[in-house]
Amino acid sequence: MSPFAQNLSDTDMADLAAYYQAQRPRPRPAATDPARVAAGKTLAELHHCTSCHRPGLIGQEQAARLAGQDYDYLLRLLRGFKAKTASDLDGTMTIAAQPLGDEEIVSLVHYIASLGAEPGR
Repeated sequence: MSPFAQNLSDTDMADLAAYYQAQRPRPRPAATDPARVAAGKTLAELHHCTSCHRPGLIGQEQAARLAGQDYDYLLRLLRGFKAKTASDLDGTMTIAAQPLGDEEIVSLVHYIASLGAEPGR
């Protein structure tokens, strides 16, 4: 983003932020396994995912919205955090993913994918 953003004025960046904020998420349906959804919900509670991503995993400030994200994207990203091939701003997700096994990551993704996008947003 740096080469693109370096020539943007503060007004340009504010306009872009307003544009993206006004966009509505599109449903990203994924086939989820109810047993994996239940296991993923338990894992999300155990690992306190809502402490950063808020109840419903709708995100806030630097913590991304997870609800409504694409299944394959979530799976790739969580596996990347675990393998330390994906990075986040402060390393919180890389640290959070370390104790997770691959089956737990898959269950978490089933749970998150089952949440869908925030209603009315």
